[in-house]
Amino acid sequence: MKKPKTNNKSTKIEKDCENCVEYLNGWKRAQADYQNLVKESEERRKDYVQYANANMIIELLPILDNFKSAFSQIPDNEKDSPWVIGFGYIKKQLEDFLGQNGVEVIKTVGENFDLSLHEAVENNANTQNIASPESEINKADEGVIIKEVRAGYTLNKKVIQVAKVIVQSSNNEKEQAE
Repeated sequence: MKKPKTNNKSTKIEKDCENCVEYLNGWKRAQADYQNLVKESEERRKDYVQYANANMIIELLPILDNFKSAFSQIPDNEKDSPWVIGFGYIKKQLEDFLGQNGVEVIKTVGENFDLSLHEAVENNANTQNIASPESEINKADEGVIIKEVRAGYTLNKKVIQVAKVIVQSSNNEKEQAE
């Protein structure tokens, strides 16, 4: 006896449906892979744009540090001079430019020492007057930054220049007392 044609047709339809489901699932996986690729490409592009100017910004930081150093040396009687005010505007413009490009100054004086943000430098003769030999160190103050030697900066939350600092410790106090 011959098999009824309806069974053949229904088997073929079932196979075709299974193939359609398989193809549809494959298409969905391909779409998801493509969407992931688009997201990854966008992230890479953002990172590239974010850090593309990093070298230029790093080269500008010593200029800003020199501006800050120069301003700290201006005598009090000259601070209201038009040329000083003009240079102050230029310094502020440079700081604003760097800030708009993701540069932030690392906080130092009064903060706890953080090895990922700060570099401790030795206490030398120029900093001997920071704490008097008679003062006692509170244990809670050990590891607190007492002076900034050079500013540190982050670019988009990533450290690009660690801050050089002097840290309060019982050793600093003992050296000063001698």
